Parts: sequence; structure tokens; C-alpha cells
Amino acid sequence: MRTIGNILWFILGGVFMGLCWWLIGLVAFISIVGIPWGRACFVMGNLSFFPFGKEVLSRDQLTATQDMGTGMPGLIGNILWCVFAGIWLAIGHLVSALFCFITIIGIPFGIQHLKLAGISIAPIGKTVVTKDVAAAVRARNGSAPLSVG
Repeated sequence: MRTIGNILWFILGGVFMGLCWWLIGLVAFISIVGIPWGRACFVMGNLSFFPFGKEVLSRDQLTATQDMGTGMPGLIGNILWCVFAGIWLAIGHLVSALFCFITIIGIPFGIQHLKLAGISIAPIGKTVVTKDVAAAVRARNGSAPLSVG
């Protein structure tokens, strides 16, 4: 099911938002100073191409250690990112989500766009993992969702 969702997502608009992420990443790399943001753009652009079956985690959750992207420099980087590029990507994902929510079939795609809009505000210090890895990390960190029943 995940493969079908990713194929439909890519054809019906995921390619557009993924290319937007890559374009901003390319501009960031050209500026030299923006290389850390450019790297995050390419990672999140790949996620934007095929989001089903993947999750975004903070690197400190995954590695259990802080690095520059998850500490104060990462926070400052995310604030700068949000002002200069993140807000525009978030708006693109929100508009795409609205179009997806028009039909019942588009609702799962709209939900993915909303997730990506949230990520586009602060991508520094984040990494993309499969849902299985994310579940294992949550279990290891003791923050696994509670199952009722």
C-alpha cells in the first residue's frame, strides 16, 4: 500500500514540492554560507518525493547525543531558515494540502502535506527514517505510544 501511495503522491504533486525543496537547496549551496540548509533541503526534498512509510525524527532522539544541528546553533539556523525559506515552503505545502482535501481520496495526501509543512518550518537537526526505525527509537527512548485495549 505504501508503494502505491508513494507513486500516486509523486504523480499527483509530490514531484512539484520535492523540486521546490531541491531548488531552494541548490540556491543555498550556491551561496556557500547556506550549505547546512542546502543539505537539509535535499534530505527533505527526497522525503517530499516519497513520504509514505517514512518519518522525521530529531537526530538527538536517534543518536541519543546532541550535535550542532540539535543544539543552540541548530535553533538559530532554524529561525533563519524559517524567515528566509521555510515559511514559503510551508505555504506551498498548505496550499497543496487544501487542494488534496477537496476529495476523499486526497485526504491522506493532504495529511502528508500538513506534516511536510510542519517540517519545512524547522528542518535543521532532523533526519528521515523508516517507520520501523522510528518505532524502535521510540521504544528505546520510552516514548512509545500507548496502546489501549
